[in-house]
Amino acid sequence: MTNAGTIAAAPSPRGAAVDTLLTLPLFEQLAGVLGGHPYVKVVVDRDQGLWHVLDSSVHSFHVNYIATEIQGLTLGQLDAELDRFNHDVYQDPARRFLLGVLSLHSRGGPERDEPFMVLETTEADTMGADLLIEFHAFVRAHLDPALELLVKPANHGQEHALAKVPETVVPRARGHALLATAPFVPLTLASATGRLRAFASGEEYLAARAGLTWYDIVAMPVVPDDIPRLSGLINAHPTTPLSHTNMLAAGWGIPNAIVRGVLDTVADEKLDGAWVRYEVTADGFVIERAEEPSDLAEPTWHTQRIRLDAPHVTDVPLVPLSALRAGDRNRYGTKAANLGELHHVLCHGSGRLTGYYSVPRPPRADLLGHLAARLGMPEDGDLAQYASEFLNRYVQAPAGIAVPFSVQQRFLDSSPAVQQSIGKLKMALELNSMDAVDTVCLQLQHLVRTLPVPEDLVRALDTQLVEHLAGTGRFAVRSSSNAEDLPGFSAAGIYESHTKVTDLPGLLDAIRQVWASLLSPRSVRLRHQAGISLDDTYMGVIVQRYEPSPLGGVMVTCNPTNRADFRNVYLNCAHGSTADVVDGRTMPLQYLYNTVEGGGRTISLGAATEDLAQDTRAQLGRLALAGRLLQSHFATDYTFAGPLDIEWLLGPGGALHILQLRPYSA
Repeated sequence: MTNAGTIAAAPSPRGAAVDTLLTLPLFEQLAGVLGGHPYVKVVVDRDQGLWHVLDSSVHSFHVNYIATEIQGLTLGQLDAELDRFNHDVYQDPARRFLLGVLSLHSRGGPERDEPFMVLETTEADTMGADLLIEFHAFVRAHLDPALELLVKPANHGQEHALAKVPETVVPRARGHALLATAPFVPLTLASATGRLRAFASGEEYLAARAGLTWYDIVAMPVVPDDIPRLSGLINAHPTTPLSHTNMLAAGWGIPNAIVRGVLDTVADEKLDGAWVRYEVTADGFVIERAEEPSDLAEPTWHTQRIRLDAPHVTDVPLVPLSALRAGDRNRYGTKAANLGELHHVLCHGSGRLTGYYSVPRPPRADLLGHLAARLGMPEDGDLAQYASEFLNRYVQAPAGIAVPFSVQQRFLDSSPAVQQSIGKLKMALELNSMDAVDTVCLQLQHLVRTLPVPEDLVRALDTQLVEHLAGTGRFAVRSSSNAEDLPGFSAAGIYESHTKVTDLPGLLDAIRQVWASLLSPRSVRLRHQAGISLDDTYMGVIVQRYEPSPLGGVMVTCNPTNRADFRNVYLNCAHGSTADVVDGRTMPLQYLYNTVEGGGRTISLGAATEDLAQDTRAQLGRLALAGRLLQSHFATDYTFAGPLDIEWLLGPGGALHILQLRPYSA
């Protein structure tokens, strides 16, 4: 089973049909495939009254084609003036060329018995209503009349521009509606060979879960959060790249995609239980039978162990989050230390905020001019200062208390029964007796949840709450372990958080629940598989003021389905709890925001019936830019390329509350 297009060489060196009626056979001759749909790039030359249909196998970029084939420039000449050239073709209202992509879709399923075409521009294109009307009319006049032609607004600006244009003039397709029926959406690009296991329901999966092993590839409607470590995931229904399951898959580097109808195909081809090669690329996927290996060698992640920095469990105090810096991660955990660092950046600024934009993006020397435009900075402004002021204006860090590793260690050391059970767990892990591991873990969790907290720790916590969180009616209690947010081991969703805590007894219970989650059967198994020793694993705790909000979600400062995309960040949100976004209970609204040229677009409405208001989407655009600036500050190398995973809420007056901030392991 494959998802790929037929790409034919063009009959001419230019690789384009010029001033020619485009029929379906000619379209298919020139088309490539992207996201499961055949497509071609088109250029309308308004001066000449011609259009060019580019051969996808020859011309990857509109601007290269225009420069070399129409204007007679060399690629070197184009590169020297690329930003000006892009402005002329994407932003100039009096532009000569109209650039777009024409893709083939179907309302009739894979047989394409109801084909239609969709025309869209690039996401950075600022075409207004008049140009979009003209573009649609020109392509409509040069396209096979039997094919319906719809325009898909490429960004929120185009949506707004077309709002008053009747659909009888410009028939529309919405991006989120097309995605909802897309035959294929890549989530993690990778390949694997393994045993395919197909489950039509959650009940079937639960009945078989205990027998799943590392070389299995699971296909089901939506793969749930409690998966063990596997070799590949296939979702038959829409999901978000930012769910806990898909974040784990990204961290593990295993192939993962949404493939419509995959369960029917698996049944028809009798692939359940068969060994297959499974590959996900940006353009498509392959699932084909493979030989079962004669010798199942250990996977690379069994032999390439995850490295932990040495934790510090010396006795250190409970402190407000604002007192921490990034270097405190080995005593309080990455999430707590990063929130402390965020407080510092908002209070004192940072000269690192522009780092992402200072890196060369050939042929551009840097993107600093684009950042200045996004910040609205005058020519004589100080870019680092403007970036710091932007963050300070729109972003808020949470008030809270950090409980260090040493408190958890003292708590566990206070109970001989706990220490005895930990010894049993270590022995079971050494013997690789997973049934015994699960049994001891459950016993340990019960002990930790019911063990009294030493009185001096209770007093210390109470003192900090009175001093720093007085007046708080509801708390959020979150994990901050040293065994998460690591390259190759994200641990997304395997530790607990609690957000309905109102008093000290409830707070103590929630802290013990977070500590106990470090000893759950699933978390212990996953760390053991990654080579993370129980002796090296500690849990800090964050106690925050709970911030009610009508809207919250998760953002990663990259495009998780296209890591070559340096412009966009991916943002998910839902009305209500952010937990609904990451645990898969609610399909979120999904957006991409361009942090170079600006603008955003709606990818999916999820479970919502309508899109967010225009001013709210503008606030999310500011959040996206803030995330990109913070990515630069928190980078540990000087490419500034490591994306962040940010959990956020929209507060009163449009304030953006950042609740968690950690590396995005992908």
